[in-house]
Amino acid sequence: MKQSDKLKEQINSLPEQPGVYQFFNYTDEIIYVGKAKNLKKRVGSYFNKVHEHGKTNVLVKNIMSLKYIVVETEEDALLLENNLIKEYQPRYNVLLKDGKTYPSICITNEAYPRIFKTRNIIRNGSRYYGPYSSNYTINSILEIIHQLYPIRTCRLPLVDENIKKGKFKVCLQYHIHKCNGPCEGKESVEQYKKHIEQIEHIIQGDANQISKYLLNQMQQLASEYKFEEAHILKIKFDLIENYKSKSIISNSIVEDTDVFAYDDNENSAYINILRISKGSIIQGYTIEYKKRLDEEKEEIMEMAVVELRERLKSTSKEIVLPFKLNFNLKGITSIVPQRGDRKKLLDLSLQNVRQYKLDKLKQAEKLNPDQRAIQLIEAIKEKLGLSKLPMQIECFDNSNIQGTDAVAGCVVYIKGKPAKKEYRKYNIKTVIGPDDYASMREVVSRRYKRMIEEDSALPDLIIADGGIGQMEIIRQVIEDDLKLKIPIAGLAKNEKHRTHEVLVGFPPQVVGIKPNDQLFKFFAGMQDEVHRFAITFHRDKRSKAQTTSELDSISGIGEKTKNELIKHFKSVKRIKNAELNEIEKIIGTNRATIVYNYFKDKITR
Repeated sequence: MKQSDKLKEQINSLPEQPGVYQFFNYTDEIIYVGKAKNLKKRVGSYFNKVHEHGKTNVLVKNIMSLKYIVVETEEDALLLENNLIKEYQPRYNVLLKDGKTYPSICITNEAYPRIFKTRNIIRNGSRYYGPYSSNYTINSILEIIHQLYPIRTCRLPLVDENIKKGKFKVCLQYHIHKCNGPCEGKESVEQYKKHIEQIEHIIQGDANQISKYLLNQMQQLASEYKFEEAHILKIKFDLIENYKSKSIISNSIVEDTDVFAYDDNENSAYINILRISKGSIIQGYTIEYKKRLDEEKEEIMEMAVVELRERLKSTSKEIVLPFKLNFNLKGITSIVPQRGDRKKLLDLSLQNVRQYKLDKLKQAEKLNPDQRAIQLIEAIKEKLGLSKLPMQIECFDNSNIQGTDAVAGCVVYIKGKPAKKEYRKYNIKTVIGPDDYASMREVVSRRYKRMIEEDSALPDLIIADGGIGQMEIIRQVIEDDLKLKIPIAGLAKNEKHRTHEVLVGFPPQVVGIKPNDQLFKFFAGMQDEVHRFAITFHRDKRSKAQTTSELDSISGIGEKTKNELIKHFKSVKRIKNAELNEIEKIIGTNRATIVYNYFKDKITR
């Protein structure tokens, strides 16, 4: 039996139930794991059409066999998919990039536990809270803990036997009242554990309970005239209140929830979680997924929700999301807020994920400044079907008003960035009247004839600021007249004069690029730049012609004098009508006399 026949037979026999499917290649390697509400429909969808994304078509070509696991619920499918992807890391699944180990707070499994920051998780009964992606957050929590509670910082093996034998002596921490001296038996295990219990409440975000306890104790001591002891508690109470003011969201509606935000680029997706407990943000954490198949954002978010809740050991019964998911988690309410407190939290989470994305980009550019540019150039090569990387791109645009003062501009991009020293301006010499096609022909011909004569490096791609007509004019010059082979593309605008589509080839075809794609933004930016460059040159030329034409005819008057006169009088007409003494105040008697007599002679003639 042929492999393809076997695969068709497997697909036809799939059940219409929730489950997880695994695709294998010809070497029996798992290359993709997916989940489905209906296995038969979902798996069949891979093989009954040509997919928009080329990577998905490549995946399908490599599928030789499949296996599946039926589960009871959609949630079970989501959890199983997550586990299988982490275990096998298939080639075409999104890859969780998690090279950095973030710190957690550890409370050791000892009679007198220690509390400290660590990146190493040791399964010995110790309790861990985290991880925390912000060092500032974890350090702030540990600082408030050590200010409030006399927790030991030493590593002594404080078991009952050692303490009774008197093996240890109190250290400086005891004398400065940072530790109660359990090493000499000056504090019982029960009293020490009360401190630990209160500390865990603070770490978990329930600082309100500690505040109430301290306030009651403080009032009780004050009523018994124990003012010194009450003052010590007052200091602790103020510390807790200060900590709360920095961490608590100012509402009482959002108590226990997980807030998720999403952002992405062409290659990666970033998801942030903010954990809210008792009205406080107790954790913020962001992860990155490497895209493999242009996955939908809902698909990536589903995986991230499972991963982050598992990693942060969240038991919240509510999650806040920026968009609806295809799969629901059992017993958990999903909310997509449009306004109110939850929307404010969602905006805060989005702010965090965008900052993380920006930081990652900056780090990558520091390690390899040309990395982003090379990725962009590679994307242009792939999308436009070029034979080599377009390291040098040139774009042309014309500018005129009813055919007067016609000019053109050429902007040059090298390695994806504007090379402004290479920009060129052109006065149209051979065209009379408003003829954009003829102007484009003249400019393109002049530029590349000269480059050939000077043996300059020719561009790898030429772009017309226009559609099919402009592209054809450039093709005639490049291919028919100059016998060159340079790819040509066009940037067509819509009725609102905005970049609408990218054209390539002959006959020109529209390149499928989404408006929010980074590549589309690059082309739109180039079109704006060449238009700005050409129209600025045109304005300068027109302005100069309008304001200085008659002054240029006056013998003995230089550029500086002309500028001074125009700056003061604003127009040539006003200079003509000015009295001699008015002109003298600006440029002095000798030059003023020349100007005044010039215009007076013209009037009398």
